[in-house]
Amino acid sequence: MTLNLSNADARRVFLAKQGLSRPRGALSKAGLLELIETIGFVQVDSISTVERAHHHILFARNPTYKRAHLTALLEKDGALFEHWTHDAAIIPTAFYPYWKHRFARATQTLADRWRSWHENGFETYVDHVLERVRTEGRLMARDFEQDPVAGKRPPGGWWNWHPEKTALEYHWRTGALAIAGREGFQKVYDLTARVIPARHLDAEVSAEAFVDWACTSALERLGFATSGEIAAFWDLVSPEEAKAWVAAQGDRLEPVLVEGVEGKPRASHAFAGSAAIFDSLPPPPARLRVLSPFDPLLRDRARAERLFGFSYRIEVFVPAEKRVYGYYVFPLLEGDRMVGRIDMKADRKAGTLDVRRLWLEPGVRASQGRLDALDAELARLGRFAGVERTVYLDGWRGE
Repeated sequence: MTLNLSNADARRVFLAKQGLSRPRGALSKAGLLELIETIGFVQVDSISTVERAHHHILFARNPTYKRAHLTALLEKDGALFEHWTHDAAIIPTAFYPYWKHRFARATQTLADRWRSWHENGFETYVDHVLERVRTEGRLMARDFEQDPVAGKRPPGGWWNWHPEKTALEYHWRTGALAIAGREGFQKVYDLTARVIPARHLDAEVSAEAFVDWACTSALERLGFATSGEIAAFWDLVSPEEAKAWVAAQGDRLEPVLVEGVEGKPRASHAFAGSAAIFDSLPPPPARLRVLSPFDPLLRDRARAERLFGFSYRIEVFVPAEKRVYGYYVFPLLEGDRMVGRIDMKADRKAGTLDVRRLWLEPGVRASQGRLDALDAELARLGRFAGVERTVYLDGWRGE
């Protein structure tokens, strides 16, 4: 029997699964860990136009979020670790055994790729960097600036592309090193065995269990999905592996037709008996929220456009003259609708959050109530980012 999911219900389910419908009570350190486990991961990005992505993503879900709790979970408790999903991310360490399969898959691929890029000498220097970390302890890329081996590197090829950083990243991506902390957002590397708790480091899962977990846990966090969306969630398994997993599930899954914002249904999959679970999920709060450009709600741009009718692209790497909106523009979520986007920047010297431009989606009115709600949200976000007041620059309404 096929489950039919209306567009309104599909948005409600996805928002709840992505942690955006949670109650606003005070968020403890344990609650923060549970929130990240619910979402699955939190993307890390260095851009701090207002606030760095990982902090903003968590703040959007609970404005009582404390950065110190995240640091403690990462650097003291060993409950979270940094690694790769589709991009750099903060991940529950309980998931680490599954990432060991990612390391194994990446080792040969990266070695072959980087060897072709960087010419001769690659392995020698990579081994040297690992030995320094093993003997000296935690190091950053800058700790290799006066390295005697680095000083002897020949010109050309890989050696012109920051070899210390490259070697550290190679060992991180393939599991020999882990990120022990950050200083000024610069990664601090150490041997994985000195960062990841032994109970997670030593745990082993079979290849079959790895694929099953990657697909099961992805579908749990998406609610409903195609096999391609399942594969893309963690970026741990291939689309072919996810498709084979779906085909092998039998009665564990049920078909679902998900109505898009334009009324067109899309065939997807959900766990059997999902109707009752979906019905129990709460609606999101009606308040207006500013999301990070890297919010997991929008990571799959095509899915977001189908469900919310919201076409969104990050234009950081688009030449200024070709940008449609701006360098780093923030999406606006109101209830279960994406209602617009805003271009703004924190000026920490002046203590202001400078709003350059607001765009509302077609059919969304710039009512006084909505603008007041936006002003209140910007005040909250500004305080979180460490600025005192919001300044609306000339032309911010596009008039």
